[in-house]
Amino acid sequence: MHGASREALAAAREQLDALTDNTSVDAAKLAEELTAVTGLLDREGSLRRVLTDPGKSGEAKAGLVRQVLGGRVSSETLDLVSGMVRSRWSRSRDLTDSLEELANTADLIAAQRTGALDDVEDEIFRFGRIVAGSTELRAALSDKAAPAAAKADLLRSLLGGRVNPVTERLVVRLVTHPRGRSLEAGIESLSKLAAARRNRMVAVVVSAVPLSEQQKRRLGAALAKVYGRQVHLNLDVDPAVIGGVTVRVGDEVVNGTIAERLEEAARRMAS
Repeated sequence: MHGASREALAAAREQLDALTDNTSVDAAKLAEELTAVTGLLDREGSLRRVLTDPGKSGEAKAGLVRQVLGGRVSSETLDLVSGMVRSRWSRSRDLTDSLEELANTADLIAAQRTGALDDVEDEIFRFGRIVAGSTELRAALSDKAAPAAAKADLLRSLLGGRVNPVTERLVVRLVTHPRGRSLEAGIESLSKLAAARRNRMVAVVVSAVPLSEQQKRRLGAALAKVYGRQVHLNLDVDPAVIGGVTVRVGDEVVNGTIAERLEEAARRMAS
């Protein structure tokens, strides 16, 4: 996002945090309602364009929100969406993208309240690795012709009772409403959002064998020193690495594997 939309999203995040600081607010219900509003605006392009029309006053747009959503969502959701349409948006789609982010964040807040945020982070990552390792599963979940209900049933059969309910909701929401993204991109987005909830960065660490607790602590401390903030480690094992570790933080890859060194030596010999 750029310009006005970035500022509008920042304001909406602050409003969501203020709302959910009150523990009497049901964060999971807020997530469900924000998801429903996202779906409504995705379907009703004309309504979305009116609500982001810079030529209309913020109060007029907020009044339209109350007219459309009043009595159908909680007062907290109504206040949050009304505040968002009062802001200026660079593109109409930025509003729905932001609503989706806030819905996912509200679910993560629900997990945080119960002390389950770390578990949800790890489960999202593990789900991504399972999908990456199964061509059939990825095809079934990405099939545009398959009904959303069938995909949701498949996911619930795979995840139900095995992961935190928040993880299940987030994954089902992503798969049944991909909104033009690939499955991999959606999973990565959820992972980053979960990390940001604790103001952390995410490092994907691939090693030939599982790291010991001491190695995890040392690697985490080293990355925190480099990036100036706590770094959450998503750990994976790949015997092809041979030795050492590969670390990816965002778009930056730090490759310290023996396999990479062998390849580099071979390249030098060939030249």
